[in-house]
Amino acid sequence: MDEKSSYSHRLLIVLLMVMLFGVIVLQYVCPGTSDCQLLRIGSIFKSSSASDAIRYRTSDGKDGLPKDPYIAEDNALVRFVPRFNFTKADLSRVVDFNIKGDDVIVFLHIQKTGGTTFGRHLVRNIQLERPCECHAGQKKCTCLRPGKKETWLFSRFSTGWSCGLHADWTELTNCVPTRMDTHEAPKTPIPRRNYYYITILRDPVWRYLSEWRHVQRGATWKASLHVCDGHSPTLSELPSCYLGDDWSGCSLQEFMDCPYNLANNRQTRMLADLSLVGCYNVSAMSDEDRSAVLLESAKRNLRGMAFFGLTEYQRKTQYLFERTFHLAFIAPFTQLNGTRAASMEVALDTQRRIRQLNRWDVELYEYARDLFLQRFQRARQQERRHARERRQQERRRLRGRLSVRPGRPLRPTEGTPHRPDGRPVTQSQLTQQMGEGGGETVESEGLLPDWWDLEENGTVEDYTDNVEQW
Repeated sequence: MDEKSSYSHRLLIVLLMVMLFGVIVLQYVCPGTSDCQLLRIGSIFKSSSASDAIRYRTSDGKDGLPKDPYIAEDNALVRFVPRFNFTKADLSRVVDFNIKGDDVIVFLHIQKTGGTTFGRHLVRNIQLERPCECHAGQKKCTCLRPGKKETWLFSRFSTGWSCGLHADWTELTNCVPTRMDTHEAPKTPIPRRNYYYITILRDPVWRYLSEWRHVQRGATWKASLHVCDGHSPTLSELPSCYLGDDWSGCSLQEFMDCPYNLANNRQTRMLADLSLVGCYNVSAMSDEDRSAVLLESAKRNLRGMAFFGLTEYQRKTQYLFERTFHLAFIAPFTQLNGTRAASMEVALDTQRRIRQLNRWDVELYEYARDLFLQRFQRARQQERRHARERRQQERRRLRGRLSVRPGRPLRPTEGTPHRPDGRPVTQSQLTQQMGEGGGETVESEGLLPDWWDLEENGTVEDYTDNVEQW
């Protein structure tokens, strides 16, 4: 018994020592849970089941951390394969926004796309010479230009619903100029303003579910005007889906079964020019022709907008907005996926039904997502290229200084002066000769040949940058 007890004690001590050693190694390898790559292995396999067949990774930095700060929000997107061909003008969206002049940013707020959060960013989270004045208890903020009593932002939280509740593209483009001329201080002549339209889009299925939950809780948009060609639609053109004050308590099935539900393809309709299809008069053309015209119009207007973001890519949305308007946000955007719609468990058949009901929105979103990611990819590549060019110029400048020290022969170049006996002239001798001749001092950088700064891996670096996938 004593031998067995002694053996058990020794075994227990060995196990305790192994556990202690393992804890010490884990603390050394992973000093914090946020830095421990071992704890992230499970997330790699979870992300591999994405429906769009895009591969993901957690990091590609040498230290195990994400190489790009914009990767983390979408499960570390590695490879993006463009599906659509866009022009250079479509991809390079940088505007000369002059907040001190007469330029105005107009926010087209589509329901349940995260527009409320983005709208608050615009009035509370931008570094401005004259920040917006927001007071507790007030829904609107005062966003005035520096030194003027004029607003530079037309949105829910700055000017209110001046053109109607959740006004669409058709309403805003006809209403905003008139409203601005009426409410701003009178000028002679009336200034020619530049209106920069922006919006936020969201995955159609989750946006639709979010709107259903919102309506189920009693929300309505009865105050929406839906003005098109100077008039609102009649009751026969836009029937109601419910009787009474609201549609609270409606089931998802009831929400999907209403053929007049404006939630169907809402993003396409709100971004299109409705006057092209006779506004809300659905008898003007067939459903297929009407939808095709609206979809093409929405795509065209989306391309022409100064900026648009995607709810699913908050950090990239922030980056592109800042780059487009040369404005910086104070705090970074946060990717929140814990919405009421995201927490729902929806059957696959129901999801397919929703996608069918919103098939034009689905096509528009795929188009918008492709354009959005191409813009982001191009902007990041340009940023890296400019940074590399600055580094090369700095190295060239520093090397030029080091290579022309007094008393040191110049590096042999095509234009390097030599003595009659073939020996090179030093920098001090050349400076002395030019000083005697009344000439100007030779700039050190001009003494270096063009090939002096070329690195051995320069070609590889350029090639890697051009084909880099994020």
